[in-house]
Amino acid sequence: MSVVSARTFPITVVRHGETEWNERRIIQGHTNSSLTPTGREQARALGETLRELGFDHIVTSDLERAQETALIVGEVLGLRAETDPLLRERGYGEYEGRPSEELSSNITGVKEGVMVNPDARPLGGESFRDVVARARRFLQRADEEWPETRLLVVTHGGMVQALRAATSARPLEGTLWFRVGNCTSWTL
Repeated sequence: MSVVSARTFPITVVRHGETEWNERRIIQGHTNSSLTPTGREQARALGETLRELGFDHIVTSDLERAQETALIVGEVLGLRAETDPLLRERGYGEYEGRPSEELSSNITGVKEGVMVNPDARPLGGESFRDVVARARRFLQRADEEWPETRLLVVTHGGMVQALRAATSARPLEGTLWFRVGNCTSWTL
């Protein structure tokens, strides 16, 4: 089920800047990590790119890497970010802190770039369906609190995927899975 919105403006969603764990291809999930110097520069450059779009408000995940990105972008845009834990990355439970190559399709639900099992769940973590449910709750909040606001959301790669899935009328099974680069932006 997709979220139906009567928003005046689309929502712009960005992934946080690069972290050391991104560089080393380590699973972060809910684990806090800060930006690398490259990640900070990515955030500054993103802020400059977004400056002319006239955002009114920034909402960010409560995880450190997203908050740091939002702080830097907000300084460029002259805005302070509000945090919302609904925007957190997918929790990977016992896999957090381990190499990303340890994530198989049985754990992620993604096989050959397609979501085949949105209920796959790492031990102690969340399924993609769980993350999409959080995304829908955030989108409902955005519609209720900021319906006429140019909203910038700073979050994580998995949540970008979930927000896109939540705004689609398609089933989660068969959702195309794509790479979400650091400090890339998406429009919902």
